[in-house]
Amino acid sequence: MKEANVVVIGAGAAGLMCAITAASRGKSVLVLDKSAKAAEKIRISGGGKCNFTNLDVSAENYLSQNKHFCKSVLAGFNQWDFIDWVVQAGIDYHEREHGQLFCDKSAQDIINMLLDKCHGYGVQIELGVEVQSIKKQENFTLETNIGGWTCQSLVIATGALSIPKMGATGFGFKVAKQFGLNVIETRPGLVPFTFTGKDKDDFKALAGISLPVVVSLVERKAPSFKEAMLFTHRGLSGPAILQISSYWLPGDSIQVNLVPNVDLKGFMDEQKQTRPQALLATALSHMFPKRLVGLLAKDFDMHRKVQSLSDKDVEQLETFLQDWIIKPSSTEGYRTAEVTVGGVDTADLDSKTMQARNVQGLYFIGEVVDVTGHLGGFNFQWAWSSGFAAGNSV
Repeated sequence: MKEANVVVIGAGAAGLMCAITAASRGKSVLVLDKSAKAAEKIRISGGGKCNFTNLDVSAENYLSQNKHFCKSVLAGFNQWDFIDWVVQAGIDYHEREHGQLFCDKSAQDIINMLLDKCHGYGVQIELGVEVQSIKKQENFTLETNIGGWTCQSLVIATGALSIPKMGATGFGFKVAKQFGLNVIETRPGLVPFTFTGKDKDDFKALAGISLPVVVSLVERKAPSFKEAMLFTHRGLSGPAILQISSYWLPGDSIQVNLVPNVDLKGFMDEQKQTRPQALLATALSHMFPKRLVGLLAKDFDMHRKVQSLSDKDVEQLETFLQDWIIKPSSTEGYRTAEVTVGGVDTADLDSKTMQARNVQGLYFIGEVVDVTGHLGGFNFQWAWSSGFAAGNSV
C-alpha cells in the first residue's frame, strides 16, 4: 500500500490547481484520473482557446442554493491571481466581449502551464486509473485497478455529469453520499433548448440565423441575459440561450426581446418616409432575416402597408417584438451541457477550505459542488479558486 499526504481524484482544472497549491506547501500529492489524458475539458474549452477567466468576477455570476458560499473562496484566489500565472507563463491572451479572456494560441498553453507547475513541485499524476473503493478509518484507503494508496487528505475533483463522452460520471456524488453529505438535485446547465411539433419545424427552417436578444424567464425570477441567440436544427442555442438554460426548469416559458438595440418608432418613422407603400413584412426584412419575418408573421399581421400604421399599431408591434414568448420542450441534456447545475450541498462544506464539515480530510472542489458559473470564464475561475482553497487546507 503506497502513501501520500494528499490524493486528488480528478486531473482537471480544479484538481490540478489543488495539487499545485498543496505541493507548493511541501505536501506529497498524488493525482488520479481515469482518462488517458489530463485536463481534457480544458483542451476543448472555448473552441480550443480556453476562456480561462473573466475580468469581472463576483458572486452574482454563480448559481447555488447558498449564493454567498462562493464569496470567500473567490476572494482567496481571484481572477487577477490567475491572470498573473498566465502572464508569468508567457501565455498570450486577449479579451473578448463581456470581459472574457481567451488564449491567443491554444488551450494547450493553459494545460502545459498547469502540468509544468505540477512537475516542478513533484506532483505524481497517474492516468487511466479507476478508483474502485474508498474507506476511512484514521486515514483514507483507496483501492484502484493499479494498486492501493493511503492518504490523510482526499480531494474529490471529478467534475459532474456534463459531456459524458469526455468521461463525465456521477462518481463524485457517490462519494459524497457514501460519507453522508447531501447532494442537491442536478440538471444540465449552459445547454441548448429543444422543441417538438410545430415549433421544432419552424425553428429548423431558421437554422443558422443569429441575432442579439435579451432573454428572461416568464414564470420565475432569474437574471436577464443580453447576448446572441442562434436558431439550430434542434431548437435554440447561442450565448443568451445557454445562460438562461441554467435557470430554466421544465414547463418554464422564455421571454425574448428581439429588438433590444432598436428604436422601433424611429425606424418605422423612417420607413414611412422612404417606402410608405411597402408592406410591414418588407420593412422588417431590413431589420431581420426574411425567414424570421416569415415566422413572426404567423402571429402578427405583417401584410399592412407601412403608411397605414398608426402610433398605436407601432406600439403593439414593439410590444410583440419585445415580448416574444417561447416554451422549450426540453434541453439537449448532459450530452452537450457545458456544466452541471446542482451538486454537493454547500451547507455540508466549509466555505473557506472546501472541507466536508462532518469528515475530517475530505474535500470537494470544482463542478462537483453546487456552485455553477455563468458562461464566460466563470466556471474555470471557480475551479481555480476552489482548488486553491482546498490546496491551502489539506
